[in-house]
This record gives sequence, C-alpha cells and structure tokens, in this order.
Amino acid sequence: MAHGTFAERLRATMGEKDLKQSDLIRLAAERGEHLGKSQVSQYVSGKVEPRANVRRLLAEVLGVDEGWLSTGEGASRRAPARPETARPHVTTTPSERTTTMREFKKSTKLDNVLYDVRGPVADEAARMEDEGTRILKLNIGNPAPFGFRTPDEVVYDMRQQLPECEGYSDSRGLFSARKAIMQYAQIKHLPNVSMDGIYTGNGVSELIQLCMNALLDNGDEILIPSPDYPLWTACATLAGGTPVHYLCDEQADWNPDLADMESKVTSNTKAIVIINPNNPTGAVYPREVLEQIVEIARRHQLMIFSDEIYDRLCMDGYEHVSIASLAPDLPCVTFSGLSKSHMVAGYRIGWMVLSGNRRCMRDFVYGVNMLSNMRLCSNVPAQSIVQTALWGYQSVERYVEPGGRVYEQRNYVYEALNAIDGISAVKPKAAFYIFPKIDVKKFNITDDEQFALDLLHEKHILITRGGGFNWSEPDHFRIVYLPRMEVLREAMGDLADFFAHYRQA
Repeated sequence: MAHGTFAERLRATMGEKDLKQSDLIRLAAERGEHLGKSQVSQYVSGKVEPRANVRRLLAEVLGVDEGWLSTGEGASRRAPARPETARPHVTTTPSERTTTMREFKKSTKLDNVLYDVRGPVADEAARMEDEGTRILKLNIGNPAPFGFRTPDEVVYDMRQQLPECEGYSDSRGLFSARKAIMQYAQIKHLPNVSMDGIYTGNGVSELIQLCMNALLDNGDEILIPSPDYPLWTACATLAGGTPVHYLCDEQADWNPDLADMESKVTSNTKAIVIINPNNPTGAVYPREVLEQIVEIARRHQLMIFSDEIYDRLCMDGYEHVSIASLAPDLPCVTFSGLSKSHMVAGYRIGWMVLSGNRRCMRDFVYGVNMLSNMRLCSNVPAQSIVQTALWGYQSVERYVEPGGRVYEQRNYVYEALNAIDGISAVKPKAAFYIFPKIDVKKFNITDDEQFALDLLHEKHILITRGGGFNWSEPDHFRIVYLPRMEVLREAMGDLADFFAHYRQA
C-alpha cells in the first residue's frame, strides 16, 4: 500500500482490522487513556494530525509500528514485539484478570456545547507548536502576550493588600469592591441598585454560568444573539435551557434584527441576552435600538441579561448606554469586569449588578445566592484592586483615542481586510475584534473549520471561524487586532497572499 497521509494510513489500518472510531475510543479507555469523539473524527478525516503522544497511543491500539503510522517510513507495519525481559512482574487477582473496567464517558449535556475560541483548530495549533512551529494567535482577546500591561498602580495596590486577602470574603465579595461597583453602576444610571444586588466573580464567565443555572429549567428558552460570545450558548445549554439565536444584521452595523428577535419569543422564553459592545463584531448599540429591545422585553415580560465587559473600550466618540438604565420596571442583570478595560485578563475579576424590578426576581436571587454561597467567594486578591481600577487613572482611554494602539491597529486591520479581493468587514466601534465576511463562492468555502485549518497550516495564523460564534453560515471569521502594528502588517500580508490563491478543495 502507498505511504499516503497519516489519515489514509489510519483509515486503511482501521478497515483491515474492522475497527470503527468508537472502537478506538474504547480500546484506548481499556489502556487507561482518553480519546475524545471529536478528536478521533478530526484525525480520521485528516483535518488535524495528533500530537506525538496520541500517535503513540493510536499505534498501540491498532497494533502497528508507530514510525510507520506517523510517517509511512519503516520496513514493517507490524508493531515490534516487546522483549519478555522488559515486562515487570505484576500480581493480579482473578477478578482483575477477567474484568474490564467500565468506560467513563463525558456527560451527554456537553454534546451540543461549543467553544471554538479554544477548540479543534486551537488544538492543532498547539500540536504544531509542540513540533517547533511559531503560531500567530489571533484567536483570543488576551492582552498580555501583545505587550498590554496592567497599570502600575493596580499592581502596587494588590501587592500592598495581599496580607489582608487571606481567607474567604463574603460570598458576594469584599465591601470595598462592591461599593466601588455600586458607585460605577450609579454613574451608568442603573436604577434600584443596592449592595445586596452586586456579586463579584472569577471573571464574568463564572457569573454567566451561575445565572443560567439559577434561572433555567429544562425546556426554558433564552434569546441569544448570533453571532454570540459562545459561552452564553454553552452555559444556557448546560443549565438545561434551549438557546434561541436572534440575528444581528451586518448591513445595519451588526445591530440586532429586532423583528427577528421578537418573532422568536414563545411562551417558553424567559430572557433576552445582549452583548454590548459586541464580541465578535465590535458593534455598539445606539440608544434607540436598546429602547426597542426594552419594549420587546416589556411586552413579553422577559428578563434582560446584558454583557458589557467592553463598555470602556468605545472608539470614535460612540457612547455606551447600559440597557438597564432604560428599564427601571424590568428585571435586569448587567455584567462587567476589569479583564479587558484594565488589561488584567489573568486576574479573573468580574461582577454583575441586579437592577430594576427586583421584586419579581426574588426567587431567582435566592437561587443565585445558593450557588454563590456554594463556591464560597471569588478571587479575593483580585477583588482588592476593583476600587483602585475603577476610580484611578484610566490608562485604557489612551489606547482607544486617535494615536492610541488599539485605535490605530483597529483602523489598519479594517482597511487591510477590505483591500483583499473577496473580503469585506464592518468597522468595529469598540473592543478588540473584527468579524470579516468571506465571499464563499469566490473561494469555494463550504466548511469554515477547514478554512481555518488551511490558513493555520499554510500561514501559521490562528483565527476563530464564524461557526465558533454560533453563526450559521461558513462565511465569517474573527480576528483579534491586539498585536503590534509590525506584526499585524505581516499578518495581513500573509492573509492577502493566502486569499490570492485559496480555493477550498
């Protein structure tokens, strides 16, 4: 048989031994090793090659020589026999010799959970890095690797307060942190806010998961934007709810399609989620759009969850309006934090503010308190810097004004992408991201994951495909524009060169 590719050798061997993908997973489990269903599917299809340790495991499972399976080289496909002297003597009981340990599978609750920001394409990038390839990671909004540093005052204050940060805090958070958050909420004009409605979390992510578990019963529906930040859909799914995606309209600067939103409300709908400023599009919703969303929520008696983690990263004079400030009669939960605005992504400090009609969500709050108590508290050292960060020098303002790094890098990437034949993009108004559109007919793209893998293999650039944000068509991808200008220039040049000849097979 011809050497072929790794996937071809893998499929041929499986065929000869009459093994299915599920058999590989089972045989690996019998050796005490784990192979995921999606992993094996990627290896068999040839989309991704496994790392060295996984190739070794697959060779053992299939009974073939590891070198032959990896490269096609070698005189024999058969696995070399192990010398008898090399086998340690192990004493086993009869039951141990005759009983196979049962397989422990992942929960079926994860079957419809997606988080491609760190998914199969990122796994393939990690494998390539293990082999010495340098990868430009434009897939995740992580400021530190690109030279954005935490403000010195914030670092200093955390150091000074560390001796007082031993032990658990109140489950909602430190008084000083929650007081600073309450004052910030008041400046944003959130109505009916009090200290007992403010909760700190290990990032906004933890608080989103906590809220979804506190609110949703099996079969409850929640409206979530498409494209979305995929954690929202994942958390709603894990809580037993049904995410229903309303469209954001690219032709209207990625603002929500309000008619589509309202058409998807049913008797099972409990809440609307908005992400404003938006990730992945960079949209900032104008006041009139927010007012209409409030009217939809009012007509159908829905809660509003608003993810506002990028509210201090608006550019070009756009004003961020908190939707909760427009809805004093509705139950609202507003999320924010310091990870992006203060470049402290690893510190893990976020918060949520309950506002508006608190009376009608008393039982929901009871559930939130139960779950908040169960995790004891959020990161106490990170809580200690909230007051300093919110009310000290706001270094991020320099980044997002003309001449600032984020502002200028945003402008450059926007122009460079639109200069590529077959690519178009709406200019982001906030955050670190742009969500360009691909002419799928021109490039024959039917699978956006394959496109992302092809780009990774050829140009060593890691992006996140549009499908990773619950966008239904294979015609978008997200780029993070945090790298310095010289890196972005090289990346955009590589991207232009890639699209100049790319046609998906």
